[in-house]
Amino acid sequence: MQINLKRALAGITGLGLILLTVNVTLVEWGGGPALQVAQPVLALALLALLTPQVRLGRQAFVLIGIALTVALVFQGSDWLALSRAGLEKAAFICAFFCALSSLRSVAEVAPSIQKAGRFLAKQPPGRRYIALTFGGQMFALVLNYGAIALLGALATANMGMERDPRIRKIRTRRMLLAIQRGFTSTLPWSPLSFAVAITTALVPGTSWATVVVPGLITGFLMAGAGWALDTIFKPRVAPRRGSRETPDGSWLLMSPLLVLLVLIMGGSAGLFLLTGIRVVGLVLLVVPVVAVAWAFLQTRHANGGSEQGLRARIGSYMMTDLPSVKGEVVLLMLAGYIGTVGSALLTPAMTASGLDLSEIPAPIILVACIYVVPLAGQCGMNPILAVTLLMPVIPSAEVLGVSPTALVVAVTAGWALAGVTSPFTATTLLIGSFGGVSAHHVGLVWNRWYFMVTSILLSVWVVVFGFL
Repeated sequence: MQINLKRALAGITGLGLILLTVNVTLVEWGGGPALQVAQPVLALALLALLTPQVRLGRQAFVLIGIALTVALVFQGSDWLALSRAGLEKAAFICAFFCALSSLRSVAEVAPSIQKAGRFLAKQPPGRRYIALTFGGQMFALVLNYGAIALLGALATANMGMERDPRIRKIRTRRMLLAIQRGFTSTLPWSPLSFAVAITTALVPGTSWATVVVPGLITGFLMAGAGWALDTIFKPRVAPRRGSRETPDGSWLLMSPLLVLLVLIMGGSAGLFLLTGIRVVGLVLLVVPVVAVAWAFLQTRHANGGSEQGLRARIGSYMMTDLPSVKGEVVLLMLAGYIGTVGSALLTPAMTASGLDLSEIPAPIILVACIYVVPLAGQCGMNPILAVTLLMPVIPSAEVLGVSPTALVVAVTAGWALAGVTSPFTATTLLIGSFGGVSAHHVGLVWNRWYFMVTSILLSVWVVVFGFL
């Protein structure tokens, strides 16, 4: 009876997440007023369903959200409209996460992805860092945080065969940092990153199309700085004779990732030109379609084209994969909600205090964006929460005298740096678990000099771009 009850609850949870994702996708594609009204209602109902199922730490965020809503009521503002806006933000974040999870769910069990990961992990030391950095970027587009989990597991397994403990420790650290920095360097430009999706939604007049080129430059600076630091400061060790392992296969093993990259980014760009719908809304449709098509190909090869195999795979996604990430869903949804309603409380408080950020020179504002988000991460703030809370407080691009894209470039750069320094983000937690150290050690010791060098490079870059 208890097993049946758990299975029924898992099915309801998975169905609820899918319904909300479909609703948000239809709204992005111009759905009618009824769908728009249903969006915050579905988000609230989903939170009510998920909250009793998650641990106390996640439930605390729900209580904070309720407390802020009560504060809005007593403030005398239009709390109902603000709460609805917060729930709509939470719904979009949930849908975006579920859409990305559909592709990750298929990719994680694909033999071609496993082979590509092993090929990267077994590269010789001379080119292993750069291979894992740029290979990790391609994996990040398909697996999101699963890229760190997959490549981290393969890297540590490969180094586990190294008998010299000193060499094993050094190379494991270098490999893990390459994976982490490769992943975070995609955040400023990838159409599948929360950094781009959330920030462009908060800054009017911006979209993925406007930020992709400067975002690529940000990513190049981050990846290049990591490679340069690794090359300059890598310890000199003499490997045992015959200890090197030749990777199986060739770079053609990366072709499935390249095909997926072309399908997702090319499909999104093509639909954008045809429809004019913002790219993050297109991603909500393109990614699940690619995932279902890939799952069909997998089951066709495994089951001789049986439709039952595809139905079973979709059922497993709804009954197992989606319910397993309910904790992350609650955290992300509440981060969006708390940031939205919290900013509505913060802005009047700043006005009452006489603090006017518009008097601060624009270069200082742009540079501050790079440092504020990582600093908030040290205090336990999720980047989604930090950005949604702070962006409404920052003067508009028009007031600063810069383009709206410059603000997005600065904020996404700070978001990416938070991904390598904050002990509370999934990236540092995963890298720390694979490296046998704490997430705090990863962020503030392993990445200390990387942060210092990269933050200076990015500060110069965002100011130059802002005033080109």
